[in-house]
Amino acid sequence: MRRIFSVVVLSSALLALGSSSAGAGNGNGLPPHKDKGVCAKANGPDAAACDARVVTETDGVTPLATPSYQNGYGPADLQSAYKLSGGSSSTVAIVDAYANPNAESDLAVYRSQFGLGSCTSGTGCFRAVNQNGTTSPMPAGNTGWGQEIDLDIEMVSAICPQCKILLVEANSNSFADLGTAVNRAAAMGATAISNSYGTSGEFSGETSYDSYYNHAGIAVTASSGDSGYGVEFPAADNHVVAVGGTNLVRAANPRGWTESAWSGAGSGCSSYFGKPTWQTDTGCGRRMEADVSAVADPNTGVAVYDTYGSTGGNNWYVFGGTSVASPIIAAVYGLAGNAGSVPYAAQIPYQHSASLFDVVGGSNGSCTGNGRRRGGQTYFCTAVTGYDGPTGLGTPNGTGGF
Repeated sequence: MRRIFSVVVLSSALLALGSSSAGAGNGNGLPPHKDKGVCAKANGPDAAACDARVVTETDGVTPLATPSYQNGYGPADLQSAYKLSGGSSSTVAIVDAYANPNAESDLAVYRSQFGLGSCTSGTGCFRAVNQNGTTSPMPAGNTGWGQEIDLDIEMVSAICPQCKILLVEANSNSFADLGTAVNRAAAMGATAISNSYGTSGEFSGETSYDSYYNHAGIAVTASSGDSGYGVEFPAADNHVVAVGGTNLVRAANPRGWTESAWSGAGSGCSSYFGKPTWQTDTGCGRRMEADVSAVADPNTGVAVYDTYGSTGGNNWYVFGGTSVASPIIAAVYGLAGNAGSVPYAAQIPYQHSASLFDVVGGSNGSCTGNGRRRGGQTYFCTAVTGYDGPTGLGTPNGTGGF
């Protein structure tokens, strides 16, 4: 399937898509734009903010609205970049706070635009429930988290069009509610559970929430964060698959693409969680973030259709952030269908690292010295050959690493 935006003339709204942010171009010689986080900051250490960033015009509000900028990547681009094909009937769950009442209808437009086929509640392909597993009452709506929801369910569709999607909407952004929603997704049969949210840093009580993310035989993915070098929870939990972020551009090489570490991706050595047995890097004696990665840079962002958080008639946006990467990796686990073959899904990439694209180059900050958030080694914040913090072991090269 070819990238629809590139080969057909669509409505002016679709032609208006763009993907670049302040301070850097998108790898194709196009001028930069800005991007912003869509969720409010977390209200305390026991709550989370989503890790989605939307590309904006210079006013910081409206989506890009000129056809002179690159369109956001669609399913064909992502499948090409990560060498993915085939189908799976696995259930991939998305856990987010609050509700997006337009989620199913927005998903329908996205899938129709890219020829992915329908995925509706009527056929059982799509389900949206509250943290108790029922369809009523649903949580209060929230436009920021609503955009996160659309991003997440559309990325699952982009990577695994035949996967079933289970959206579990938590009552709030507290870890008590989000964790309850994760447990609900596990109880409802999810193969993989994506969590595109986190704290602004670690906190001393985070280990008390481990039980929510400790689900043997299920791939529980978590975004590494969008603030550069530094660790956030739940990606710091040693039972999840911590997902870092990359800059992804087309290239004249055998793969057809190249990646480097995204400057905004989180990484580092946890202060509270012990090292899982499958991690073998020697510079961090505790849990090291991240494990694997996928595209996250808003400069090379993805196309998302959203009407709930829309600022105008153009409902197509370009999104970045490790909120893009987490559902992508969860959907790859869904395609692979191997999460139940080991006690914890995070083990699998470490056992099959040769089946990943190693990401070399790029950094997310300074990680050496004695300053706050430092005290690490070069690989903590720089993409090097083999394992590193910002990109982990690398990105998908088919499903062999998952």
